[in-house]
Amino acid sequence: MDVKVFRTFLEVAKERHFGHAADNLYITQAAVSARIKQLESYFDAALFRRHRNNITLTSAGERLVPYAEMMVTTLQQAKFELALEEHKAYQLTLGGTPNVWDAFLQHGLSVVTDAFDGYGFIAESLSREHLQRKLHDRTLDMAFSFEPMKADEFHCEALTDLTLMLVSTEPRTIEEAFANHYIYIDWGEAFSRAHALRHPQVAVPYMRTSTGRIALDFILEKGGAAYLPASLAAPFIASGQLFAVSDVEPWPRPIYLSYRKNSAALEAIEQVRTLLKALPPATAYLLQQASEAAATHDES
Repeated sequence: MDVKVFRTFLEVAKERHFGHAADNLYITQAAVSARIKQLESYFDAALFRRHRNNITLTSAGERLVPYAEMMVTTLQQAKFELALEEHKAYQLTLGGTPNVWDAFLQHGLSVVTDAFDGYGFIAESLSREHLQRKLHDRTLDMAFSFEPMKADEFHCEALTDLTLMLVSTEPRTIEEAFANHYIYIDWGEAFSRAHALRHPQVAVPYMRTSTGRIALDFILEKGGAAYLPASLAAPFIASGQLFAVSDVEPWPRPIYLSYRKNSAALEAIEQVRTLLKALPPATAYLLQQASEAAATHDES
């Protein structure tokens, strides 16, 4: 089965319109219809319900979507890797949850790319579930998350500890911090359970978010408090934009590295692991620049 057929199916599923899908793929609407009929004949199942201009996926079509995405993605990955091989280069795909990128991996990527000569890199920010699926599909070499990925074919280890600290835009006690725009950041399931035990007095946070950058940007603009990585908060504390909340101990949280035990890139993975394991967390370049610019503006 030609992968173009699956790509066409995904485009129709996205657009819910044969004409729009045809325009996006630079083919005729008749060609789109023929490919969908070919796919429906192959699976002996209707994939779309057609009611005039209203097109919806059938239950069979819904179930096919993730498989079609996997086939298209895998082929694109294979084409890219073979193109790199033609030029005597190698490729590594690193993925992390958004918070891992904010707190650790952004700086790590800079160090890794400097250390590897002749390599191409793909960097992806994905949910933990999506990372695990891509490891299974062999479209990801290394995954970084706050929760271990448990599967027989995976090697998983705690790579480093991320130190979280409760910070506020004003000098405050812990009671004052939680009472004034406390932003709860999702640092993983283990953090959620430990947070409930550590701070049972917190009722409902002012806001919840999945990324430290959203919380940081919000409290810098509106005021408030949040648990942020020490590396992320440090330049803003130095510039007087944030303050460590008194009487709150730093909170170490592990970052896990997962990869396939039989990966073809084991040698490179081991080199990346060694580099990152020795790397202290550091603030991403743009955030460091933003802190310095704000501090300079305040002084003037």
